[in-house]
Amino acid sequence: MGKRSYKLARLFSPRSIAFVGGTIAAMAIRRSVEMGYQGEIWPVHPTRKSIEGFQCYRSIEDLPGVPDAAHVGVNREQTIKIVKSLSKAGAGGCVCYAAGFAEMGAQGRELEQHLIEAAGDMPLIGPNTFGFLNFLDRCALWPYLFGCGPVERGVALISQSGNIAMNLTMNFRSVNFTHVIGTGNQSVLGTGDFIDALLDDDRVSAIGMYIEGIDDINHFSRAAVRALRKGVPIVVMKVGKTEASARQSSSHTSSLTGSDTLHDALFKRLGVIRVHSLNRMLETLKMLDFSGPLSGRNVLSLSCSGGEASIMADLADGFGLEMKPFSDAQMADLNAQFGNYVTVSNPFDYNTSIWGDGAAQQRCFTSAMSGDHDAAFLIYDHPSNDSEEVADEVNEWVVALDAFIEAHKRTGMPAFVVSTISELLPKDMRDHLVSNGVIPLQGFEDGLCAYAAAAGYYAFREENSAQDLVPKVFNGSSAQHQQAVFLDEWESKRQLQNFGVTTPVGELARAADAAAAAERVGYPVVVKAVGESFLHKSDLGAVTLRLHSAEEVATAVERIADSVAMQGVGADQVMVENFLVEKMVTGAVAELIVGIKRDDQFGPALVIGAGGTLVELIIDSVSLLLPTNRAAVAEAIGTLTVSKLLIGFRGSPAGDVDAVIDAILSIAEFAQEHWDTLLELDVNPLMVLPKGQGAVAADALICLLSDPTDKPFAEM
Repeated sequence: MGKRSYKLARLFSPRSIAFVGGTIAAMAIRRSVEMGYQGEIWPVHPTRKSIEGFQCYRSIEDLPGVPDAAHVGVNREQTIKIVKSLSKAGAGGCVCYAAGFAEMGAQGRELEQHLIEAAGDMPLIGPNTFGFLNFLDRCALWPYLFGCGPVERGVALISQSGNIAMNLTMNFRSVNFTHVIGTGNQSVLGTGDFIDALLDDDRVSAIGMYIEGIDDINHFSRAAVRALRKGVPIVVMKVGKTEASARQSSSHTSSLTGSDTLHDALFKRLGVIRVHSLNRMLETLKMLDFSGPLSGRNVLSLSCSGGEASIMADLADGFGLEMKPFSDAQMADLNAQFGNYVTVSNPFDYNTSIWGDGAAQQRCFTSAMSGDHDAAFLIYDHPSNDSEEVADEVNEWVVALDAFIEAHKRTGMPAFVVSTISELLPKDMRDHLVSNGVIPLQGFEDGLCAYAAAAGYYAFREENSAQDLVPKVFNGSSAQHQQAVFLDEWESKRQLQNFGVTTPVGELARAADAAAAAERVGYPVVVKAVGESFLHKSDLGAVTLRLHSAEEVATAVERIADSVAMQGVGADQVMVENFLVEKMVTGAVAELIVGIKRDDQFGPALVIGAGGTLVELIIDSVSLLLPTNRAAVAEAIGTLTVSKLLIGFRGSPAGDVDAVIDAILSIAEFAQEHWDTLLELDVNPLMVLPKGQGAVAADALICLLSDPTDKPFAEM
């Protein structure tokens, strides 16, 4: 999937469409006629004379020409035959409506493979999809009802759910769709193909996506970077956050990452906006379509209610928006207008003293919008009572809108009207605002989320559009003939040392030589059992800390041996052959976990989080895709709660953050060098010493994939 490069202009903007089938074909023809499609419509049915008033043709071979597009609405077995005929005829592409393919199990997957073979080089959408809508060129390869209408520009939607796509077209939020594409099973065309096709159309200002997963991450990433560089934002709502690990692991890293976490890391890396509700997707798409680039997060708020002002202050902070005070000149101007009965601040409650007075509201709004804020919000809820008896009162609300519009025109400040709940901004008010360059946002939380997301996107684009953002992902090579081999702590640390990771001074010794090794290492020391059976040493009693003499070391070795022996019974009894004697790391200001987890789609991914005992108590981690860089690692560390310890918490010394970043980048380099064989890596804890003293990997575990005929790693 996603291996060929498809040109989809002919499919998406067809001059001729073949509609194959009976009832479904008739419905799709009806939709195209309603849309105002001006091209050729060719129904195909073996027995009918006509469908929806158009002459029928018995087969693809009987058509008067080669169709640019086809909507195939027959059962799955017939679909394969029709697709083969379309491909042979040289059609521009097709939509396959039928279900019952890969989503149904092994038999369905076999049928889907036959469908792919039948399509050959022809683009195919589906199967198991409604199809697509093109509101720009007025064609509908789609059988069911939909909202919206023809547009000249706007936002596109890619959805793995046809029903959700259909419902989104019926929104009452002034979102203008150019295209709506139901992806279905993505047997031939995937999300990357659709993004590429939409980017070829300059009338598309932004792309929304409802997805459960990504068929080809590499293609999606390349398309997303292309979108970023072109300035076409992508907004994604991805469902399926539940983590289900397909592979059991012996390290902590597995519990800190998963498919959804890595998708989140992918979106952040590529500048893709992720939202968590359909309402927020719509508001964000509308924001991006109408606003153009935003200059920052410093906003001002105007309202005629103290309650609304309070909510605004809380929400703005929650979405990472700033509400800086008015300048001294603005304060003087506004105070002169209101006297002592209004407190001038941002957010600004101008109260009812100027309600209904358009001139006074214009002066107030213009003064407030004449400073250095990045955008202005008017909190506005339009009365739902539209009876003639209250028309004069309702007009007082419109006076406030018009005053805000005039202030926007006078100052040039980007202007947004946000309603507290979505219902209270009706279509006529939205149209009035849009026609005057003011953007209507519906719902307090959704509207501010949309602004914050858009502002974040434009800041990211300015900083990163020239960067190489495409991650390295799984190349599809099979590991079915490989087995997992764990390196013990000694060997794991040796491997990491070769890449620049600092580990404690230590020696590998037999029980009888442990005390002498401790004398050479220098006290205090740590003694640990070493071997593949001792991956979780604390649970087995296989580690002893803070040893200060040869006698204590000898006692610790004996105690560890006895403890380990007690864990097994009979033939399963385990004996300790080697001990690791290390200089104990003291004086750490924080402990981190740095790991690599191999994902079936993404390949090895980097995890950074709170380490030591905290990894068992709190979830405080962040994932990065590879390759990465110093700036990305530093930013990731800054998002952790434990980062407060690294900058010096309540008078404690600051940690050596530069050394931490060096260690993480060294681990990332190890992962890059062992891309095809690294299954898992755990450094826990990475001891962060005070600034200038370094960071030390106190424990390490590496798991590699190996052909079972290879020599053990310790012998290599």
